Amino acid sequence: MAVSSPPVRFPLRLTTTTTDRLGSCCLISPATKTTTRRRPAIRTFSYKSNSRSASDQNRELLEKYGLNPDEFLSEPSPKTRRRKELQKTGGGNQVSPEKSKPPRETHKLLQVLGGKARRKKLLSPKGMDVRPMMEVVKAAAFGILQAAGGCPASLRSGRWLDLYSGTGSVGIEAISRGCSEVHFVEMDPWVVSDVLRPNLEWTGFLDVSVIHPVRVENFLERAERIIGGPFDYISVTPPYTQVDYGVLMNQISSTSVVGEDTFIVVEYPLRTDMLDSCGSLAKIADRRFGRTHLAIYGPTWAQKKRKSEGL
Repeated sequence: MAVSSPPVRFPLRLTTTTTDRLGSCCLISPATKTTTRRRPAIRTFSYKSNSRSASDQNRELLEKYGLNPDEFLSEPSPKTRRRKELQKTGGGNQVSPEKSKPPRETHKLLQVLGGKARRKKLLSPKGMDVRPMMEVVKAAAFGILQAAGGCPASLRSGRWLDLYSGTGSVGIEAISRGCSEVHFVEMDPWVVSDVLRPNLEWTGFLDVSVIHPVRVENFLERAERIIGGPFDYISVTPPYTQVDYGVLMNQISSTSVVGEDTFIVVEYPLRTDMLDSCGSLAKIADRRFGRTHLAIYGPTWAQKKRKSEGL
C-alpha cells in the first residue's frame, strides 16, 4: 500500500508491532524548534497480513525508509546482550546447581556394656543427626530395671520395644542381658541398612530381632494389628526437639503395647515436665545426667519393691 509522507529533517524513531495477523508501523518526527511548541507529527502505517510473514513485511517497510532491518529486527536489546554475556562468563544471579550432600559415614564408638555380647563394638553415624543414648545413662537404666525385676544380674526374660531405635544400642543391650525378642522402630532407611542391621548381624542378634522401618506414630497407630499383646519393656529415646513428650507418652500409654507389668524407659532433656504416671504405670525412678534426664515407669509392685529395698 503506497503512502505519501512529508520530507523528514530529523532522525526517525521507528516502532513496529505485530498482533495476531495484523501489524502496524509508526514514524515519529519531532517538531522543529520554534517559539511556538507543537505536538510531534505521528504518521501510522497499517496493513493487512498476506501470504508473507510479518517479519518479511517489517523488513521491507524498514528498507523503504533507508534503514538497515538487521539493526532493528535481529539485534537484541542492551539488557538482553548483557544477560547473555553474564551467562557466558558465569556471572550474574545464576542459580547454581545444588551441591550433592557428602556420603554419611559411621564409626565404632559404642559398645555393649553387659551380657553375652559384652564389649562388642557397635556402629554409629558420624555427626549429630542420630544421637545414641550415652553409655552412663544406658548402664543406669539397665541397673534399675534389673533390680526392679528382682534379678540384679540380668533382665527378666521378655519382649522389648525399642522406639526411635537409631543404632539399636538399647535393644541390643536388652538382648545381650536376657530379653528373648526385640522390635526396633526406625524410620531412616540409611540408618536401618548401614547401621542397625549391621550391628544386629555383628552381635548375632538378627534372628531374634524385628525391624519396623516406619515412623513411631504410624507404628503405634497400627500396633494392635501388628503386634500380639503388650511388651515387657519399652525404651523411648526420641530426638529431643522433634517431639511433644506429653502427646507422645499419652499415645504410648493408650495403645496395646503397654500392659500392667510393662516397664518404660524414657530419655528426655532438661526443663521437660514428665508426669508421675503413664497410664496405670507409676514413675519408679527419675535420674539426671547433665542435661539428660532418665525416667522409668513400671508397675506398682516394682515401686513398692524399690522402696522396701531402699533403692
